[in-house]
Amino acid sequence: MSDKPSLVIITSRFPYPLEKGDKLRAFHMIQGLSKRFKITLISLSDEAISTDSLNTLEPYVSGLHVFTLKKYKIVWRLMVNLLLLKPFQIAYFTDSAVKKKVKKILSEVSPSHILCQMIRPAEYVKHYHHCPKTLDYMDALSMGMERRFQTANFPWSFLFGMEKNRLRDYELRIFNYFEYHTMISLQDTYYIAHPERQTIKVIPNGIAPIFNTPIAEIPKTADLVFVGNLSYPPNVHAVKFLHHLILSKSPQLSLLVGGANPTKELIRLPKENPNLTLLGWQEDIRSVYQKGRIFIAPMFMGSGLQNKLLEAMALGIPCITTSLANDSLCARHQKEVLIGNTAEELLTHIHFLLSHPEEAFALGERGKEFVLANYNWDQSLNALNSLISPQPDRT
Repeated sequence: MSDKPSLVIITSRFPYPLEKGDKLRAFHMIQGLSKRFKITLISLSDEAISTDSLNTLEPYVSGLHVFTLKKYKIVWRLMVNLLLLKPFQIAYFTDSAVKKKVKKILSEVSPSHILCQMIRPAEYVKHYHHCPKTLDYMDALSMGMERRFQTANFPWSFLFGMEKNRLRDYELRIFNYFEYHTMISLQDTYYIAHPERQTIKVIPNGIAPIFNTPIAEIPKTADLVFVGNLSYPPNVHAVKFLHHLILSKSPQLSLLVGGANPTKELIRLPKENPNLTLLGWQEDIRSVYQKGRIFIAPMFMGSGLQNKLLEAMALGIPCITTSLANDSLCARHQKEVLIGNTAEELLTHIHFLLSHPEEAFALGERGKEFVLANYNWDQSLNALNSLISPQPDRT
């Protein structure tokens, strides 16, 4: 029988495959913490989980519970929630029948600690007070929604405005149900309106070892490359921005876009621009990153640390991004990354790097050194372990 302390981790999505940021963070947390804890994983899902995905997680957990959220119940909860005060993201993931099952699991497992990833599944564990709990906010969802609200047209602006206010209130209120709190970046802690937000522990994401070793002999086939979950609105916006920027300003530039679940809108773009190549999910995403001479992430929406930038920089690819994305990354302009906030600034950086390959190479190497020195999963997981491990003086 294992003498490891028991840890329950609850996630709003099954943490594999790693096509989304929350999945990537959860997977590495589970993988790392399994060395010190006996983990019971409770995952919600609005889609079927493949056997391969389940098998990938099994070596790291002693108990695995996946609850599939039925579509018709989701729709009903969202409709009812128009009259309530909770964020729609909370209503989407909170099923009363699943709540009872989670309560039963907690009673049987009697965990030493509970780690709740993001606020989305917080309703399932917030009233469990038989052990300490940690809420990994990950990002400030309210700020991400605020930025979507600022760029949306009616009726979406009305819904996003309602959601940002509800999220801000919920992020404040849910704080009190958990003993410990974590986030990916210091900048996002400022958006949590709780008077004790300074106690939030920053646990950055890290770089998976695979990104320390580029794939040999991958030819450069595109001037620019962008990678991300292609159904996530900030990423969709970034790709559309690049598409229009290239068509209107520099049609000779080639752009390679890779990532899971491209929207129908993005799938149509290569028909308008033959220099734009769209790839879906790739088993080894390094093969997409490395085909680009420059990685560019024009992020004008969303919040939190961009894993895509960490991965591109770890591979030594020169990177261009916006101040919004760099606020969490904290790289230095013209040292480890180039920053531009307008179409003209971004184009200037693109043409400079393409016409100065030695400078581009040097920028990529400095970016690689920066990321490997500052974003390390071992360091982050050691800090998380210190936070959640049972201590004699904790009650």
